[in-house]
Parts: sequence; C-alpha cells; structure tokens
Amino acid sequence: MKMTELEELRTKIQEVTIEMLSLLKTRTEIAQEIGKIKNKEGMSVSDESREDELRELVKKQCQEINFNSNTALKFLNFLLNESVKVQSSESKTHLSIFLKAKELEREGKKIIHLEVGEPNFQPPINVKKSLSEVYDKGLGKYGPAKGLPEFRIKLAEFTNKYFETKINSENVMVTPGARFGVFLSITTLLDPGDEMIVIEPAWPAYRHCAINAGIKVRSVKTTLENKWEPDIDEISSCINDNTKMIVLNYPNNPTGKILPKTLQDKIVEIARKHDLYILSDEIYSNYSNEEWKSVLSYDYEKSIITQSFSKSHSMTGYRIGYLISSEKIIERLTKLQALCLTNVSEPIQYTAMNSLEEDVTDNVKTMDERLTKLEEICKEMELEFIKPDGAMYIFARTKNPINTSELSEKLLEHGVAIAPGIGFGDYNEFFRISACLDIKTLIQGMDILKTRL
Repeated sequence: MKMTELEELRTKIQEVTIEMLSLLKTRTEIAQEIGKIKNKEGMSVSDESREDELRELVKKQCQEINFNSNTALKFLNFLLNESVKVQSSESKTHLSIFLKAKELEREGKKIIHLEVGEPNFQPPINVKKSLSEVYDKGLGKYGPAKGLPEFRIKLAEFTNKYFETKINSENVMVTPGARFGVFLSITTLLDPGDEMIVIEPAWPAYRHCAINAGIKVRSVKTTLENKWEPDIDEISSCINDNTKMIVLNYPNNPTGKILPKTLQDKIVEIARKHDLYILSDEIYSNYSNEEWKSVLSYDYEKSIITQSFSKSHSMTGYRIGYLISSEKIIERLTKLQALCLTNVSEPIQYTAMNSLEEDVTDNVKTMDERLTKLEEICKEMELEFIKPDGAMYIFARTKNPINTSELSEKLLEHGVAIAPGIGFGDYNEFFRISACLDIKTLIQGMDILKTRL
C-alpha cells in the first residue's frame, strides 16, 4: 500500500516537473523576444524596477499560499538570471568590441584602441632579466595552489608597507590575473540563488561571473549628475536574506570615481551589519589622483581584495594578480583554484615577484598626462563627463544622447574602437575611452570620433 502511495506521489511530481519545463520553455521564448526589443532600442538587459515588482508579487503569493518566500525568491533569481543570459547574447561590451577590432587587425585594418585598458608602455626592465633566469633556476614545475611561498611573503610585506596593514603570507594567494580572483571569490563564497550588490556603472565581469554561477545581481545605479556616488538608502533597500556580497571597485572602471571616505565608511558599516562579503577590486589604486582608502584598512574579516600587475606594471598579457583576505577565505578559494588550474605559472610568478618593488611612478605620471590631454579634448568636444579621480578612463556622453552601441560598431569601420556604455550597466548613451595610448595616437582617435558624432 505504501509503495503504491509512493509511486502515485512520484508520478505527480513527474507531471509537475514536465509542466514546469513547458512553462520554462514558454518563458524563455518570451524573454528572447523582450531581448530583441531591448537590443534594438539600446536598452539595458536588466530592469531593476521590474524585477522589484516581480519580487513583491512573489512575496504576496507566498503569503497567500503559505509557502517559504526565501525558497521562492531563490527560484525567482534563477528565472531572472536565465532571462538575462538569453537577452545578453547580442549585447555589446568593451570585450566584444575588442575582439572585433582584433579580427579586423588580422585582416590588415589599422585600429586605434580606445576601448581597452591596456597601457602601451613596457613592463619593468627587470621582467626581461627575470624571464631569462627561470630556465637555469629550474622554475616551471608544479607548485602550491596558493602561489610560490617566497612570492606570497613579499606580497604580504609589500602590502603592509604601502597599505598600513598587518597581514602575513597566509592572507595572500596568487591568481592568474585579478579577473580569475573575482571569479574565484564569487563562485566559491556564494551559492546559486544568492544575491550580490554591484554599484554601476561597473566592469562587466562582476555581473557575468555572477550570472555564470547562478548568482543574482542587484545593481545600484549611480548617475553623472550625482557625481557617480551611490545612495546609501538604495544600497540598504537591496539587502534581504539572500544577499551575501557587495562589490566595490574604486578607483572605478569606467568612471575613475573614488568614493568620499565618509561614504565608503557607511558602505563598509552596512556590510558589517548584514554580515556581507565585500569584494573590493583595487587594481587601479596605483592610479589614484585623489585621496583613496583601501578596504584593507577596515580590518573586516569578510573582505576580499583583488590586485594585479596588469595596470600598475603594464603586464596585462602575463596574467598575474593576487588576492588578500582572511586565512579562512583564502583556504576556501585555494581549493577551487587547485581544482581549476593546479597552480599559477612559476616563471610568471618569479618575474612578477622580482618586479614588485620596481619604481612605476613614471607609468603613473605618463598616464596622468594622457588622461589630462584626453580631458581637454573631451571638453573641446563638449562631451559631458566628471573629471576622473583616478584609473585611466573617461566615461562620457554627448549633449544630445545617442546609441553608443551603434556608434561603436560604426567607428570600427573608421579604424577606432571605443567601449559602449551598455556593457557597464544601463548607460547606452555613454561610452568609455581609454588613455592608454600615446598622446599623438589619442588625438588621432579622438579626431575620428569627433567626425562621427
């Protein structure tokens, strides 16, 4: 009798599952149609106000049917992420433009790269010397997943020296670029259905890593009119039982914004209050033109700081970065890194270790000169933007807003690549231009841009 009852229940759950699949197919098809309209109109994939409406409807329904709202909201997050994936297939980002530009270059077309944050100056000369030494030193074997012990010791010493902290090598792990550190942090520390707050405009990788891991991104939109500063009340309103992390990136990519100290203090206080992880991407800290404060200085055990040699030492292609966090978090992240790639290349770690203390102030000075020139040109073109506090970009719009996704495609035909704002959030009227090239080439690129506006 019990087996018969069990089989009946299994049949019912099978029928419900099949019905859910049919509904999911219908929902996906509708999402695809919505995506086509958004892409045509230059609209952002995510619509926070609409998503909030759905959340309230779900909560109300849960009360009416006496169902656990946290479970329902996790399921809603899955559905929302699936919609984002479907609708993001044709969206333009700085990376998609970069890849198209590279393809055109392979075909023989000359492209001025204003879309990518890749300094064109050489890495420190010590990198060349170190690369010539790795063979004789026998480097190039399997190694610890956290990174070479001597490298991690030097990274800890370097951090304590320049950021007034008291960490040790167990608080540090080496990663193949800061991007992988972001991926590790989001994928390891959060579970599918969890939520993560991102202050936009923001580097697209945060959102993309989250979506890939089944994490729902709650975006807090900032505006040029408010000097790219987030509203504290809006951040607080995003937080619920499923919220597990907030992402900070200052100096910011793409705006160059550095948060006022009091505002950053309040955000960290909110994270502490709600026991949230803070993922702080600080790879542009070397290019700070205003007062800047590392999240490390708060001594918050649930913070994870990403750093990299890509921008400061112009070592983008070497793929070398590092994470700083509590020993407990580092141990968790190390397990996934070991699973994914065993260890970071020993020869590259060795070259980065020997270049860590190299004087890169000339890089900072050069970038500042280029950024200053770019600001002058943008003012002459009557573009609307906020003077960046740091980093290496200007995030601008024209006085008469235009679809910059279309503009970025057309500019490629004329030999210039820019990053459309839609890749950084709901900012399709904006575009990001990079100051990573020499001034003469920057002027050439901006002259071409001027003729297309």
